[in-house]
Amino acid sequence: MTGKPQRWSLQRRLSLWIAGGVAGLWIASAVAAGFIIRHEVYEVFDSALQEVAHRVLPLAYAELLNRDSNETQWIAPVDRNREYITYVVRDENGRDLMQSSDDETMPIPRMTRHGFATVGDLRLYTETAVSGTIVVTVAENLAHRRGAVVKAILTLAWPLAALVPFAAIGVWMAVRWSLASVETFRAAVESRGQGNLNAIAADGLPNEIVPLATSVNALIGRMKSALDAERSFTANSAHELRTPIAAALAQTQRLVSELGEAPQGERARTIESALRRLARLSEKLMQLARAEGGSLVAEQPTPVGEILRFVVDEAEQQSGAQGKIALEMPASGGPALEIDPDAFGIMARNLIENAIRHGDPALPVRVSLRDDRLEVANGGAAIAPEVLERLTRPFERGATPAEGSGLGLAIVNAICRGAGFRLALQSPVAGQPEGFLATVHFSRT
Repeated sequence: MTGKPQRWSLQRRLSLWIAGGVAGLWIASAVAAGFIIRHEVYEVFDSALQEVAHRVLPLAYAELLNRDSNETQWIAPVDRNREYITYVVRDENGRDLMQSSDDETMPIPRMTRHGFATVGDLRLYTETAVSGTIVVTVAENLAHRRGAVVKAILTLAWPLAALVPFAAIGVWMAVRWSLASVETFRAAVESRGQGNLNAIAADGLPNEIVPLATSVNALIGRMKSALDAERSFTANSAHELRTPIAAALAQTQRLVSELGEAPQGERARTIESALRRLARLSEKLMQLARAEGGSLVAEQPTPVGEILRFVVDEAEQQSGAQGKIALEMPASGGPALEIDPDAFGIMARNLIENAIRHGDPALPVRVSLRDDRLEVANGGAAIAPEVLERLTRPFERGATPAEGSGLGLAIVNAICRGAGFRLALQSPVAGQPEGFLATVHFSRT
């Protein structure tokens, strides 16, 4: 199984490519400069060889005219450690007439041709005078030249190498500053998945990104229109049904009261029960329309502890489950969350009603509020994993004889998505053979 391909941010890609390109150009420039330095250094040293030959030639000629012996004359060095050039003066027959002291360590081959030559590791320059009777050959070891070239190139390369990290940091900062508006745009697009369908501001975006922002805003507008139409239809339908259902329920209740224990009374009570279920369904549909709408995030954090306490008291009174709901809250009263108070109340009410209706009536419902989550647990048989996955879908119910519309957990899940929360369902409860636990994490991570 292959893993997901690694994704790099645009900022990282641009920084690496630009920094790599600059570093590559610097390296290429350093290499080109190295060749230029080598050429110039060789020219300078060749000029030095030529100058030494021109200086030695008249001195050697004057010395040869004034001396009596034919023995080779050795010139004592001024500073042996600093001599890199050696020379020898010969006659037309190749006999050594005069030479520097370093000629023993740097044997100079016999040269008859005027000019420069390279023999092995030696760079030679030969100059002739007096119709070729005096030949001066000056030599230099090429290792000295190569050392000088390497030292010059290193002197040039070290500052460039030291500047590479600073250039990389500068490129990264420049790219980050240039893409700041794009990063803001990305965060704005990502936030639109949390119930916010407002248009995205395109101020400050590069010209290449502006058409993308326009297209995204157009898409968001179409989605908002479609969702608004769907929610409006659901809410209006539920609202329009509420009045006739309430009227029919009132008439049915009056009929039940009038019939009393007559045979027709049982049928009237069945109709009353059906109308009550229809009224609850209408209310759930309105809650679902509200949950799937936007604007579930409050501008200011809301303390949710008191809201939860009120919902618990109301659930106990309406369901006749006094004393069967165990509420656990921090001493501080619970966290303050950026969620619409009504949305939090609807979410908590549906979780608690679901636990009371579908849980074991002999076991209490445990409601626990923490700084990072809300937990609602009830007893009862464990739910199969494949059924558990479907419970957050509208009109999906588990294998339970209790009445219900199958919208409670769908409403809770829709509110969690709109508020940036995360709903997790678990059955059985950890450490127990049965039970059901619904956890609302106040963050998506």
